[in-house]
Parts: sequence; structure tokens; C-alpha cells
Amino acid sequence: MGHAQIFFQQAGEITRHIDHDAIEDMASALVKLRDRGGRLFILGVGGSAANCSHAVNDFRKLCGIEAYAPTDNVSELTARTNDEGWDTVFAAWLRTSKANEKDAVLVFSVGGGNAERKVSANLVYGLDEAKARGLTVFGVVGRDGGHTKKVGDHVIVVPTVDAGLITPHTEAFHAVVWHCLVSHPKLQINETKW
Repeated sequence: MGHAQIFFQQAGEITRHIDHDAIEDMASALVKLRDRGGRLFILGVGGSAANCSHAVNDFRKLCGIEAYAPTDNVSELTARTNDEGWDTVFAAWLRTSKANEKDAVLVFSVGGGNAERKVSANLVYGLDEAKARGLTVFGVVGRDGGHTKKVGDHVIVVPTVDAGLITPHTEAFHAVVWHCLVSHPKLQINETKW
């Protein structure tokens, strides 16, 4: 069997084993976020940051949820990194945005953040700031979900079917899960063009 066939077989296995009920619960919680006029701050780094940008568009355009990705503002992101350090960029964004209990964060990450291992510490500190401010925490993560799974309210862990492909599977399923959400009949208020 070739790589492509194996990869897509594994994707099918993930699709069958991902927690469908948890995704339904997340959709309901996102409806509540919209109904209370809350904002959605979408956090991620690396390939996950690119996913954040796309998801912001979809949540805003299709679902009418005010959404932002701090990584979209390169000037602020790099100024904060230069002046204050990379670890606090998301926490500082939430403070400056006056994030509050009406709002939520959505984390896209492979590992979910781990301060002890110094992996995605910016997500850890961002999540700690979010929890301190009373925000709802959503996440789509891989592995065991790290800090996101530990502190999150609604977290989807992409099942591991191949330890060597955790990153591509997880980042691909960020998109699968958020597209499932933005096309959910409870959430989608505007039709897609195609």
C-alpha cells in the first residue's frame, strides 16, 4: 500500500472514532456564545495559526460570530514578542481586548500546550488568562490535548491512529471539525456561495 492510501485510510479511521457527541455539544455552546454577544478569540501557532485565520473568516461570515485571531495582526504580535517575549502574546491580547465572561477562546494545537516542556507556552498562558477572566475554552487538539484539554470546557481530541503522523492528522482535522461546526444547522446563518 502507498502512503496516500494509508494516510486516507487513517483519516477515515479518525473520522469514525472522533467524539461526534462532543462536536455537537461544542456547536450548542457556540450558539450560546453568539446569543450572548460574545467574541471568539482563536489561538494557534505554526500551521495552526494559518487554520485560525481561515476559521475566523468562517465563524464571522457563515455564523455571525465576532471572531479574531491574534496571529493575524503581525505588527502587534511581533512587537509584543520583541518587547515582552513570545510566551505572553496571547495573554496580553486577551487583556488588551478586555476579554470577559461573555467571550470564548478556541485553541487549534497539536499538543495543546505544555509549560513544563516549554512547548506552546504562549497557549498555556493565554488559556490561564482566559480562565481567570471567565472565558469559555474550546479546543481541537491532538495527543492527550495538553493544557488545553486540562483546562478546557469543550475540547475535541483528534484520535491518534499513527504516532508518526499526529501533526498532519491533527492539523487536517482542525479544518474538518471547524467546517463541521460552521456548516452545522444550529450555527450557520449565511449560505456558502457553492
